[in-house]
Amino acid sequence: MKARVFHSQEGVTFPEITDSPSEDWALQALAAHSGDSVFQEFKSTIDDLEPDQQQEVVALMWLGRDEFSVDEWEAAREEARNSWTESTAEYLIAHPHLADYLLEGLDLLGYSCDS
Repeated sequence: MKARVFHSQEGVTFPEITDSPSEDWALQALAAHSGDSVFQEFKSTIDDLEPDQQQEVVALMWLGRDEFSVDEWEAAREEARNSWTESTAEYLIAHPHLADYLLEGLDLLGYSCDS
């Protein structure tokens, strides 16, 4: 929900193509939003997760955006483990469709977020 709220705000922009070979564009783009309370709440929520939980969220996002299939779930988790950094929150929130990807990933794994 926090990701959806953050991305719905005016003035939240991310570059389509990056010039950064180190792919730290997410950190650069989010620097302008560092004082945003919704971003801070999102970051705090992700930062409070254990690294393995953060990795699961990243793998879930990848699953939801069709980088991996359900049959490749373990491979997605392994890739997320291998590429984990302390900047997971920034990496996640830098994807404008994060909320949709997470919901799609959950749906693919058989979970529902209906209330």
